[in-house]
Amino acid sequence: MRVTLLGAGSWGTAMAAQAARYLNDGAVCLWSRDPDQLDQIRNTGQNAAYLSGVALSKNLDLESSLERAVTRLSQEDLLVIATPMSGLSETVAKVLQLAKHPLNIIWLCKGLEPNTALLPHQVVAREDQLHSHGLQHAYGALSGPSFAQEVGKGMPCALTVASQSKSLCEIVQGAFHHGNMRIYASDDLIGVELGGAIKNVLAIAAGIGDGLDLGLNARAAVLTRGLAEMMRLVKAAGGRSETCMGLTGVGDLILTATGDLSRNRRVGLALAAGKPLSEVLSNLGHVAEGVLCASAVNSLANRLDVEMPITAMMVQVLSGTLDPKEAVKKLMGRDPKIEA
Repeated sequence: MRVTLLGAGSWGTAMAAQAARYLNDGAVCLWSRDPDQLDQIRNTGQNAAYLSGVALSKNLDLESSLERAVTRLSQEDLLVIATPMSGLSETVAKVLQLAKHPLNIIWLCKGLEPNTALLPHQVVAREDQLHSHGLQHAYGALSGPSFAQEVGKGMPCALTVASQSKSLCEIVQGAFHHGNMRIYASDDLIGVELGGAIKNVLAIAAGIGDGLDLGLNARAAVLTRGLAEMMRLVKAAGGRSETCMGLTGVGDLILTATGDLSRNRRVGLALAAGKPLSEVLSNLGHVAEGVLCASAVNSLANRLDVEMPITAMMVQVLSGTLDPKEAVKKLMGRDPKIEA
């Protein structure tokens, strides 16, 4: 089996490290559009810019040519798109234009397309219609509670691959289900993708609560009621609400909302300290998907007539129209309801 990962950021590098530990020499290829970045990795044995301190296997093939990275794969191999959500559409389009035969394709990004509120698989379907040239590619998402730094070091982790293709799920498990990483399979692509998007927004809310020193009771309330929002939207969008009780829902929510390595949580902490969003993102140095997709999640909820008060408040806070402390007051001042 061969695996190509497109995108040498923290997550793409971590998953490349995981696969390279267990697959044959040269079986795993990590692509970056930046040849200088690849030279730095070759010279130092690590991706200092995105995954500092994680030693990368010498078996890892580094490639700056997208064409070579894609065309090295057979119909039994795996292509992993490890770009942020903002790069998914462009990357998929280029891959499909290069494909000579059906490919097995998964993506690692979490979020919604900002301007359209489309889920990743819907973005991919749009590009597939335009560029697949009649080839029947297999598609899926790999998601779950995972910090790149820990995965890169080989620490225990469990993820879920979601696809309508059973064979694709088995290929993903063959690539990554080794050592300290477990890969579960699901056919609920909507539930898995929405869980991964919404938990980032809720992690910002939890970070704000912690930054305002509202206490552990408040954090528990945000996570629990946020999970209820997630389940409502997943069901309305055509997914299964019970998926939210698994790794890609409550599991990822707990990690991202409480873990110190969480970028979205750090955004919330900084906003609570009164820092403007532009400064927060500049200091972060990496993408925080919750900031990018909060408005899209809220738009989808409005379109499907789903009530998501925490998400709606986060949109106002992130846009600068509502102070974090005032958002807390509004949430606590809502009318009493029956818990369902």
